Amino acid sequence: MQDTALWVFGYGSLIWHPGFPVAEQAIARLDGWQRSFCMRSIHHRGTEAAPGLVLALDARPGAVCDGVAFRVEPGAEADTLAALRERELISSAYLETRQAVRLRDGRGVSALTFVIDPDHVQYCGGLPLEEQAAIIAAATGGRGPNRDYLYNTAEHLDAIGIADADLSWLAERVRALSAAMQRSCGTAR
Repeated sequence: MQDTALWVFGYGSLIWHPGFPVAEQAIARLDGWQRSFCMRSIHHRGTEAAPGLVLALDARPGAVCDGVAFRVEPGAEADTLAALRERELISSAYLETRQAVRLRDGRGVSALTFVIDPDHVQYCGGLPLEEQAAIIAAATGGRGPNRDYLYNTAEHLDAIGIADADLSWLAERVRALSAAMQRSCGTAR
């Protein structure tokens, strides 16, 4: 019997806000891709005038990305696909793909995975971490401050035991930059 389950690989906000009914979730690894703030956000975490940054999977030989694989509740597959496409494909910067992921228990599954289109105008791979931090500290979009997206993702990765040195550094640096901006606004009267 063929497994018809729909699996979704989460590496950013899907980890802490999947937005669909989940029957099972497991820590999972995706080879050949790296989690990176390589997409300018002009809707959810920034604006066209002042883009923020959101995470995307950027293809990198030898890279791995640890995240969470979610098995969608049976019967909710069509609604889940529609909701994810509306959420993730808002500007066509992500590509909808199927990727082979390895669950921590050793099972291999094919998971719906949204990856960055490196030819899209919103792609900005390779930005130095300090530049990323400055953008994230200042940007706000339709779903709130860019820093909240970073903090939620870093905290949830930490809570499930997934280390991401870049996200940890960025969270610490953005907190410092945000505090400095608060102090600056408080004294500029």
